[in-house]
Amino acid sequence: MSTSRREFLKISSLTGMGLASTSVLKGYDHLQEGNAKKPAPPHFNMCGYAAPKIETVRIGFVGLGNRGPAAVERMMHIEGTDIKALCDLRPEKAKAVRQKLEGTIHHPEVYTGKEDEWKKMCDRADIDLIYIATPWALHTPMAVYAMNHGKHVCVEVPSAKTLEECWQLVETSERTKKHCIILENCCYDFFELLTLNMARQGLFGELVHGEGAYIHTLLESNFSKEKYYDMWRLKENLRNGNLYPTHGLGPVAQALNINRGDKMDYLVAMSGNDFQMAAMANELAAKDDFFKPYANKKFRGNMNTTTIRTNKGRTIMLQHDVTSPNVYSRIHKISGTKGSCLKYPEPGKIAFGHEGWVTDEEFKNLESKYTAPIVSKVGEMAKQVGGHGGMDFLMDWRTIDCLRNGLPMDMDVYDAALWSAIAPLSEKSVANRSNSVDIPDFTSGSWKTNQPVDISLVTGGTTKVIM
Repeated sequence: MSTSRREFLKISSLTGMGLASTSVLKGYDHLQEGNAKKPAPPHFNMCGYAAPKIETVRIGFVGLGNRGPAAVERMMHIEGTDIKALCDLRPEKAKAVRQKLEGTIHHPEVYTGKEDEWKKMCDRADIDLIYIATPWALHTPMAVYAMNHGKHVCVEVPSAKTLEECWQLVETSERTKKHCIILENCCYDFFELLTLNMARQGLFGELVHGEGAYIHTLLESNFSKEKYYDMWRLKENLRNGNLYPTHGLGPVAQALNINRGDKMDYLVAMSGNDFQMAAMANELAAKDDFFKPYANKKFRGNMNTTTIRTNKGRTIMLQHDVTSPNVYSRIHKISGTKGSCLKYPEPGKIAFGHEGWVTDEEFKNLESKYTAPIVSKVGEMAKQVGGHGGMDFLMDWRTIDCLRNGLPMDMDVYDAALWSAIAPLSEKSVANRSNSVDIPDFTSGSWKTNQPVDISLVTGGTTKVIM
């Protein structure tokens, strides 16, 4: 079924799922999708869009709990940045990051203590980029507000929780011509960049299939009183689907040129039972009244498997399990008519034809020939600065370099919307006995002519790393 934006939203109302809706879910009962939608503005294609150059990128950070402080630290090592503002609801978090900047060239103002302080930061005329690292429910409201106030935005994953929010991001970015960059750091991991370069140069032949995952044991973290503010991530796990698809999906979608020559058509999602989360919630509630609001609730299943079919007839398999005691894996498998690659278990491997994995020596030869120029240029310095082995720094450096040189972004608002939309769409499929669910085209047809953005720094890469 082919659907327009408004038609898709109209038929995507996720009602009657029988999900928990007690007070503990306040702010998280998003599955009742809104049917009302204002007419869309004229479509402006943000794929390949190059915003005017910004010599010095003035940045405001919001969310300084888990991911935010490290992002501030990384930006200090990138030429042409000016950290203007820091925001967190908790004064101690904001002030701790501010203290680390003492004695540097950065002298940010602190916004804290009230829930809407971040708006004051976005209202400032002397900020170019808002970097959002807050709980998921705040990502889209903050990004939309910031873009409406003339700011480019970087948004942690997932960028949106609902289909309506996905469309809000797209339409706001198109209307304001401000970048909305999903902070999908795994697209910048070294093996993923190597194999993306190889895929785009045809070494794997015509690509037919990709696999990604987020398999990471977070059971104790989700029930920690200190890890996530106001237990927000535990509350998210009351939803049942692939709640965190982008780490595995992002690199696969880039290799398959999704939104740039191909598009996702529909998905099917299945979740198994919850074998651990409810049991832990009940066990903790029996000992500690703090956990009583989470007792006797229905949490998501341990494992969710979501399969996607594209317009060109290619397939993608995604998995999500953050409960079971598994070894960490994002899978990262790309399969083509001439070869394939697989990252997990590590180290990553590459194969051609039916001859099995290439030898270590052959792999090194491939690395020397096909390592992405971004890695050759700043990869070693990225490892020194850090952030998941350096991929976080590569992501931030590339973002700033694009803004300073007026270059298109590798990941645009359509990626932010599409990759994030897999979560609510998978929830709908799970709730309907794994029936297929159409995936909207956030590019409004531009995927047919959009071209992949060159990550090889042919025209960029002027920004220095400050060690």
